Amino acid sequence: MSEASVQLQISTLPNSPGVYQYYDKNNKLLYVGKAKNLKKRVASYFTKQHDNARTRLLVKKIKTIKHIVVATETDALLLENNLIKKYQPRYNVLLKDDKSYPWICIKNERFPRVFPTRRLIKDGSEYFGPYTSMKTVHTLLDLIRGLYPLRTCNYDLAEEKIRNDKYKVCLEYHLGNCIGPCEGKQTEADYNGNIQAIRNIIKGNFKDSLNQFKTQMKQFAADLKFEDAQRVKEKIDVLENYQVKSTVVNPKINNVDVFSIVSDESYGYINFLQISFGSIIRSHTLEIKKKLQESDKELLTLAVVELRQRFNSQSKELYLPFKIETEEGIKVHIPKVGDKKKILDLSLRNAKYYRMERFKQAKIVDPDRHENRIMAQMKKDLRLSEEPRHIECFDNSNIQGSNPVAACVVFKNGKPSKKDYRKFNIKTVKGPDDFASMEEVVYRRYKRLKEEEQPLPQLIIIDGGKGQLSSALKSLEKLDLRGKIAIIGIAKRLEELFYPDDPIPLYLDKKSETLKIIQQLRNEAHRFGITFHRDKRSKQALDTVLETIPGIGEKTVLQLLKQFKSTKRIQQASFDELADVVGTSRAKKIITHFQQS
Repeated sequence: MSEASVQLQISTLPNSPGVYQYYDKNNKLLYVGKAKNLKKRVASYFTKQHDNARTRLLVKKIKTIKHIVVATETDALLLENNLIKKYQPRYNVLLKDDKSYPWICIKNERFPRVFPTRRLIKDGSEYFGPYTSMKTVHTLLDLIRGLYPLRTCNYDLAEEKIRNDKYKVCLEYHLGNCIGPCEGKQTEADYNGNIQAIRNIIKGNFKDSLNQFKTQMKQFAADLKFEDAQRVKEKIDVLENYQVKSTVVNPKINNVDVFSIVSDESYGYINFLQISFGSIIRSHTLEIKKKLQESDKELLTLAVVELRQRFNSQSKELYLPFKIETEEGIKVHIPKVGDKKKILDLSLRNAKYYRMERFKQAKIVDPDRHENRIMAQMKKDLRLSEEPRHIECFDNSNIQGSNPVAACVVFKNGKPSKKDYRKFNIKTVKGPDDFASMEEVVYRRYKRLKEEEQPLPQLIIIDGGKGQLSSALKSLEKLDLRGKIAIIGIAKRLEELFYPDDPIPLYLDKKSETLKIIQQLRNEAHRFGITFHRDKRSKQALDTVLETIPGIGEKTVLQLLKQFKSTKRIQQASFDELADVVGTSRAKKIITHFQQS
């Protein structure tokens, strides 16, 4: 499919948080922005008059819109920051400086310091974050320091220097904020135990620390130190509301390429995320048309080589959903849990969104491709010998056996063909017998199609389980059509699909397009049948109440209903009111009838 127009690209954007990128006709990046709802935010650029001349010029130049979908608005904020700093787009004014979001650093040294920073130095230190607010960082550090005394000095606390009494304790020691490792008053093991607890707090695993805070709060309360108890309670509240770091950035993941794939009968969609020192610096999704029914493994192997060459990637580490053949010296990970798995899931989510957008765009500009793909997918999912271009679905409707009717709805190329819908009054069955009713309507439907030499469907769907399916099969056998038309039954409760002579039902993915079309057929048959059944019941009710009055015909009944709206109001109407509508003679007959009854 050719490059979609801007309006078409906007119409298929997801309503999800993420980062959008605008490109000009030469595929040069113009602008990077974040959004809580990508579709609404991007559409706003093209639907309102901008006062700013710079923005008006930007909108004129936009030819391509790309985006990266993320889990939360916070992730979008952080990712926007990474991309702007990496690519310095012309129309971005903010975030272009070298100032980054804040991190919490546990320094790589003996008796590690814990402090906030906006600079990531590759010296083996641990960095946690980034955080969208410095206030969150300070609150967290205040909590940590309130619970675990830590040194703030920048002395080199080598064992030999401490032994030689090179340092003296400072004011922090006398204030109780530090235990004095510089004079050997705290062992390295004890200090490192506190650092491990701090790591857990920063990661969100602070159950032990919370318990200590609660014990401390209760002790203050018992000692009648209510102000101190309140301060500790406020810290507990902040800790309980504190969330674990964003999935978008983890500084331990450095210089990595991430690939994921989703595919259907005709195309494969491979997403590529390039990660440098924990930041996503590129996202691209490649669409590959299948030529010889290639497997996902074959498609991914081709795509990895092409994308790495296209973007000149030198990464020696890959995160993939499964093992593939790679060039020598490349390390491959198949993540199962943790941050690496979250990054792979993020890539997969972007591949799925891209696939959905292409579907939506194809449906608008290339409906034939959309139909062909749906039909090929249904043929595969339902194990059919040919594409189900013509599908018919049957449903019975009755209430306690009264007014039994059936409906047949027809879909052609995956869409309703309402002119081909048919209603059936059940003629040969007495009482509520769904199986016999199904047998009757299926026989009548296909006997007529055969007699009139009309085209038969490729697939029949029966709304019901094994019983209704068996009944429909009897009719096909009588007409010598069994085996010539595929037939399945769908049970309502678990959406089980039953096949003739197969006791084990088929379960389709709840999100699959095949199941959605089958559900649409079933629901349409139910709606059509119920409407017919209600009409029949209403007509019968009218017949029994009004048309049984001697001298009152159908036209008179319609006149009365048009004026009075219901049988009850006709019954309550006075002689004069009735006479105004149908004349004195008929009015007298109606009054007499209701008085006698």
